[in-house]
Amino acid sequence: MIIGVPTEIKPQERRVAAVPALVHDLSEQGHEVLVQRGAGLGAGIADAQFAAAGARIIPAAAGVWGAAELVLKVKEPLPDEYPMIRPGQVLFTYFHLAASRELTDAMLASGAHCFAYETLTVRGRLPLLAPMSEVAGRMAVQAGAFYLEAHNGGRGVLLGGVPGVAPARVLVLGGGNVGTEAAKMAAGLGANVVVMDIDLERLRRLAEILPPNVTTLASSTHALRELLPTADLVIGAVLVSGARAPVLIRRRDLALMHDDGPVLVDVSIDQGGCFETSRPTTHAEPTYVVDGVLHYCVANIPGAVPRTATFALTNATKTYVERLAELLGTQGVTAAGAHPVLGTAANVLAGELTQPAVAEAFGLPWRAPADIVVAGSV
Repeated sequence: MIIGVPTEIKPQERRVAAVPALVHDLSEQGHEVLVQRGAGLGAGIADAQFAAAGARIIPAAAGVWGAAELVLKVKEPLPDEYPMIRPGQVLFTYFHLAASRELTDAMLASGAHCFAYETLTVRGRLPLLAPMSEVAGRMAVQAGAFYLEAHNGGRGVLLGGVPGVAPARVLVLGGGNVGTEAAKMAAGLGANVVVMDIDLERLRRLAEILPPNVTTLASSTHALRELLPTADLVIGAVLVSGARAPVLIRRRDLALMHDDGPVLVDVSIDQGGCFETSRPTTHAEPTYVVDGVLHYCVANIPGAVPRTATFALTNATKTYVERLAELLGTQGVTAAGAHPVLGTAANVLAGELTQPAVAEAFGLPWRAPADIVVAGSV
């Protein structure tokens, strides 16, 4: 197969969807890999390193999109890329379709086959979401600590406090990968942390593995509203696979918080956000204030540490990229959609939605990937 790796164009996005080791292995397996010139520079990977691993360096994005049968990306296609996507082409990236009707409609109209990292499921786990969730959870605490400083708009609270002065109070909504890493990070810095989740078994597990300055609490609207008045930092870390994130904090709830610079960090913003007042921001302009509460809603948090994030991501995607390329090259899209694991990543096939959570978000019809037969091959 011809596999393309274009440069990411989302603002301040410096990750890349492949590293030289992956290029080398794909080349050894008989695939041709095209990498756009400069695609890896933000992650510290030079064109010469890709070329030495067997890639062909292509000057412009149009050349990569125009030739590639399988396109590997990190973030969802943006409007400038829509015209380059062609019918029958396969895309493998983070899509988060339930957060954007515009993107969903564009992918349906494109005729491309869209496989999403974030819905690929193995024995109930989301292995391609996990590494970026771990990065984002840790960085959410770093960002929160930074913006709690008075000169950055916060209330002037040190996360860990000092002897004789109480530490900050951190509330983490969601006990999955993001929430666990955020709780670990905040607790390690000395904060008093509360983790809320609706899954009692998950809370029992967290109570066993997290340090004593972390309290677990069953999530409810009542319990959340009781905690908001004392919270310095709230981290939104809820996830429903493939679906829009549930809204847990309404605008009216902000009135419960002090108006002297508490901070909300919405890691769920890729899936629409779990605060009613959330809207996507960028690393260049990461924050805004609503009713005295500072919001940090960067939609690609791991993009701030592109080298770490790139290698963490490709460590996870490698096996599935190789399997997808093999199936596409030998049996075609229909076989990939029917595969017990890769089929869970299929969100759009041949102009039809195949992810029920996305269909529910927009009131659209869907069909199971295994039920769709795609004529011809890529």
